[in-house]
Amino acid sequence: MKALVIGLGSMGKRRIRCLKALDFAPADIAGFDTRQDRREEAASLHGVATYDDFDKAVAAHKPDALIISVPPDAHHIYMKKAAALRLPFFVEASVVDTDMEEVIALCNQAGIVAAPSSTLYFHPAIQTVAAIIREGKLGKISNILYHSGQYLPDWHTYEHVREYYVSNPATGGGREIVPFELTWLVDVLGFPKRVAGMFRKTIEIEGAEGIDDTYNALLDYGDFMLNLCVDVVSRAATRRMVINGEAKQLRWDWDENAIKIFDPAANAWETIPYSMGKAQEGYNANIGENMYIDEVACFLKAVRGEGSFVNTMERDHQVLKTLFAIEQADRESRFVPIDFAG
Repeated sequence: MKALVIGLGSMGKRRIRCLKALDFAPADIAGFDTRQDRREEAASLHGVATYDDFDKAVAAHKPDALIISVPPDAHHIYMKKAAALRLPFFVEASVVDTDMEEVIALCNQAGIVAAPSSTLYFHPAIQTVAAIIREGKLGKISNILYHSGQYLPDWHTYEHVREYYVSNPATGGGREIVPFELTWLVDVLGFPKRVAGMFRKTIEIEGAEGIDDTYNALLDYGDFMLNLCVDVVSRAATRRMVINGEAKQLRWDWDENAIKIFDPAANAWETIPYSMGKAQEGYNANIGENMYIDEVACFLKAVRGEGSFVNTMERDHQVLKTLFAIEQADRESRFVPIDFAG
């Protein structure tokens, strides 16, 4: 199998590393980017052929699959090209739904694998939390508190935030992470019945003056509630969760590499450790490469007909609509219903 990586920024280079970890030879990987510096860097680091023109890249490399790692507001361009070429594709997490309904229809007509990113699904802690919930180990769930926080200038220490898409209000860092988190939450819990929320700019981040840096959302599931806080103002990168069940309480702090469950009958905590794996140099230790590698492996298996990818374009679109509903709820000071059961 041969793959073409579209976009050779941070995520594009990461996806090349993923492919190499999955035993792709450099000759089986090619990259496309309009920026010369990124093409040169990818070629130097990974020994792959690079191109400055998409059509030339496809004609010369003859890929069997595409990996779309351009900024979110350009995803639709290359998803449409993939459908026209009848090439299966993986696309990074999005935050805008430009032409999404058209893209879904084109992909269905072409009969291709279309795999929207679901990275956190492959996080070992989240897989454990998901299994605990699905097996009912906590009893009936009452409420969930979840905080996902980072500091935007820490994302790319090698370039200023003004130089890439996180400084654009439509694709801003805080806004982007809401669907990034919702993708795994709705996989485990389903979609809420209605949402309320607030989002706004709370501090000054040089170069990202126009973005909303904090989102607080209340997801109403009818018989339980989820409070979600996402921000890009946390000076220490954070993921913390508390789930209160009728029988037990679950706590997860990603700095501890363990999930803890309190059993009141035993008056004791059970600790479930996990291994995050190695993080790439320059990245937070809690952002291991394994979950990105596993995600690409899942996509490649789907391309080979060995199973389905964990996410679908239809569900990914509904995740984005849930983000938009949270924003609508703030603007209109009301709960907004969610009409999707998938």
